[in-house]
Amino acid sequence: MENHPPDHLALKWLSEQGEYEEITYGELLKKANRLAGGLKKLGLTKGDRVLVMVPRQIIAYVIYLACLKIGAAIIPSSEMLRAKDLSYRFQHSGARAVIAWSTLTQEVDNIEEEHPNLQYRIVVSPDDSSQSLPSGWLNLSNLMEGEPDEFAAVPTHRDDIAILAYTSGTTGNPKGVIHSHGWAYAHLKIASTLWLGIEPGDIVWVTAAPGWQKWIWSPFLSVLGKGATGFVYHGSFQPNQYLKLIKEYGIEVLCCTPTEFRIMAKIDHLGDYDLSSLRSVVSAGEPLNQEVIEVFQRVHNLTIRDGYGQTESTLLIGNLMDSPVRLGSMGKATSPGLIEIVDDSGSPLPAGEVGDIAVHLDMPALFKGYYKDPERKKSNQRGEYFVTGDRARVDEDGYFWYEGRNDDIIISSGYTIGPFEVEEALMKHAAVKECAAVASPDEIRGAVVKAFVVLVEGVIGTPELVKELQSHVKALTAPYKYPRKIEFIDSLPKTNSGKIRRIELREKEYSAGK
Repeated sequence: MENHPPDHLALKWLSEQGEYEEITYGELLKKANRLAGGLKKLGLTKGDRVLVMVPRQIIAYVIYLACLKIGAAIIPSSEMLRAKDLSYRFQHSGARAVIAWSTLTQEVDNIEEEHPNLQYRIVVSPDDSSQSLPSGWLNLSNLMEGEPDEFAAVPTHRDDIAILAYTSGTTGNPKGVIHSHGWAYAHLKIASTLWLGIEPGDIVWVTAAPGWQKWIWSPFLSVLGKGATGFVYHGSFQPNQYLKLIKEYGIEVLCCTPTEFRIMAKIDHLGDYDLSSLRSVVSAGEPLNQEVIEVFQRVHNLTIRDGYGQTESTLLIGNLMDSPVRLGSMGKATSPGLIEIVDDSGSPLPAGEVGDIAVHLDMPALFKGYYKDPERKKSNQRGEYFVTGDRARVDEDGYFWYEGRNDDIIISSGYTIGPFEVEEALMKHAAVKECAAVASPDEIRGAVVKAFVVLVEGVIGTPELVKELQSHVKALTAPYKYPRKIEFIDSLPKTNSGKIRRIELREKEYSAGK
């Protein structure tokens, strides 16, 4: 980033209320250096884990850059996480610091468990005010005050941890995915160049929010790494507003979630909006419906190029910049020979046969491992490959075609949700005897969480109880995980050993949706 012209705009920020700010590469780097100096003076050192929970704000970029400069490992955390979610991350990671937006500190303070490693709580106040600091919290602006504009980055090796991202598991708590400094360079080469197609000077809008691996992928690494100008909109999703902003800010590269594209495709008078500034339009998080792609092609002559990746990697398969799009396909491998469809023994399958999407272990953008659980990565290895959990086939021309997941992970509006987290929250309600959470097809979100609930004896399932259970889950864990559908049943299907057969419930949902 130091090589980009210091007077070139790095970010344009707009709030829902119309507030506007912008910052050059030079000023962004100075702020990051001042914060790096303050964090180092505070006592944070190379290898320390720092949990960051900040919304779509310019300061988020400053914080991430500063943490990387001191060699700290960033734990990206969504604004939607609750005290239980945060407590697990603090316990598992041994984080020494948390940096949180002022409206989010309460969830940290609501944690009941003791976390002796957590020495520093740092608050980011939008008005830079330190007059009403929460008890025990430091003000981020105060840490930067008086620090020099220059900071020599702490030397790091390509294998040193840079990001510790948590992703949902099928049978337990979230897994800590380790990404190294070397991963960042590999990602920049693959996703920002081959797929997003970002060129220096482009105005790029990626709608992902800080706290997710996708934000690190694109708004952070790809935009700043390529010397582009990132457009940051801090507001709720409104399809008409999004479409107007594309024209108003001259967006050239756009990346939205499939859910956002689905909703935009359904609005009246889509053709009235001027989208002529767009040169590259992509979608990621879950498969995008073919009919949505066709709408934008027909109305605006724009082709939305789908992409597939995981928290554990970077973009693996996509409709790349220089390849013809084959509608309905996931696209081609970003690293030919390193992404394959394999059988149960880990051998690549011939064209046309359905198998598991697998990443060769030599791929530089593959994660280093799961934090504190080195055996878990090995359990997902098959021969020379890491198996992603998704199934597909590849045709004679190298195009991949998605077939579905082979595990119980639920992907809804791009969020990955483990059934365990939903079920654990539901089981804390006095009315619930047993439960199982599965994916249920949804036209807008791709899928939603559905819970099958067995009630304790004497309790009757009512619409009021459905709402009560949904509110109960929202209070205990991030609200995007709550079950939008609940069905009360007498018993759950189980194996002979007593394990819940979620696959049977999931297949029932998808059969009913056809």
